[in-house]
Amino acid sequence: MADITIFPQLEIPETIAAGPGPGNTDPRVLQRFASAGVADHMQADVLRGMIEAKLMLREIMGTSNIHTFGVAGTGWSGLDVMFSAVMPGDKVVVFTNGTFSGIDGLTVRMKAATAEELAANSLDPKPASVTIIDVPHGESVTGEIVEAALARHKPKWAAMAHWETGSGRINDLRGFSDACERHGVMGLIDAVSSLGVEDFRIDDFPGVHGWASCPQKGICCLPLTYAPVSFTDRYIETLRASGTRTFVHHPIMEARHWGIIDGKDVDKGSYHRTHSAYAVAAFHEALRILLQDTVARRAKDYEFHEAALRDAVTAMGCKVTSNMTSLVVLNLPDKLAGREMELVQSCRAAGFGIWPTLSEPVQVRIGILNLLNQAAIADIVTRFGAAMNAMGADIDMNEITARLDRHFETAMVAQ
Repeated sequence: MADITIFPQLEIPETIAAGPGPGNTDPRVLQRFASAGVADHMQADVLRGMIEAKLMLREIMGTSNIHTFGVAGTGWSGLDVMFSAVMPGDKVVVFTNGTFSGIDGLTVRMKAATAEELAANSLDPKPASVTIIDVPHGESVTGEIVEAALARHKPKWAAMAHWETGSGRINDLRGFSDACERHGVMGLIDAVSSLGVEDFRIDDFPGVHGWASCPQKGICCLPLTYAPVSFTDRYIETLRASGTRTFVHHPIMEARHWGIIDGKDVDKGSYHRTHSAYAVAAFHEALRILLQDTVARRAKDYEFHEAALRDAVTAMGCKVTSNMTSLVVLNLPDKLAGREMELVQSCRAAGFGIWPTLSEPVQVRIGILNLLNQAAIADIVTRFGAAMNAMGADIDMNEITARLDRHFETAMVAQ
């Protein structure tokens, strides 16, 4: 018998997650995760936690949609549930302006492709019923772009990412919703990066009928817990009429486990999948914390701290091209142009988890998810400046630190 290698226990050190996500999980969430008892997925407290979580989600998302719940997994799981209503041959317009909206577009193309179209190129199908409106990297999808495309193509569905972390751009949610409403189109929104960061209520956007987010960004939970989704009655009626080609990610069946049956809340859900007591406990706590902080307060905190980071890196000679409040996307100074990947790799090797963009042109992405305090921003700025200086940038870090101090002192005086 061959020798079996037993590896040492895996030790993962603390790092600073300063990228687009996953974000930094609140210690209170980790404590709830670790202290949950061993319980099966139909145990009474697990089910009660799910019922309470769905009610808290409705408050956070700002909706009366009965079909509002969490999908086990990451944000991609939530998006797959939302896009499950798209059937082969459905006419869809998808707006893309970066890596992740691009993957949304690929998801839609796979779901809308006929059997013949899928067989022709199963990993990158080109269904005739899907139109991709590709907006250049670093630019936002505007209401005018959406209006023109929907007026021309007259689709059944339209899809867009609200915040595109591939390039750090916010897209025009109001313009998208209004255009969908005018043309009778059912809008689908990828809110993976905006929920819990921007202060908005989804019911204020009646042209949107499906929403999908994730647990580890604005919700500040663990990645493999629950991705929030929410669907209007029209979406559910459309899905019920057409059906869908999935069992695991079937929105109506998923909702049943969360106590949503036949469009009503009930005391106890029915079995659909195995849920984790640990994940339920963590997700429940993350929602409690967000409600205590309030979305409005957290949104203002993101605006304030992003402004501090933006000012600091701009003073270092970087050019910021993003307009999100949880993520700064930048080009390095001319002296270091073309060395973005080298800088990112050196930072990550030192436990400073920033990211490059995943598509051309290569830029640097620095995120502040759940890092909303002066010490955390100062740490990010100090680490980033040191990495640039190690590559020959010659930045006066005393001057940068003084700028940061003034930013925070001004806020303290104002308070």
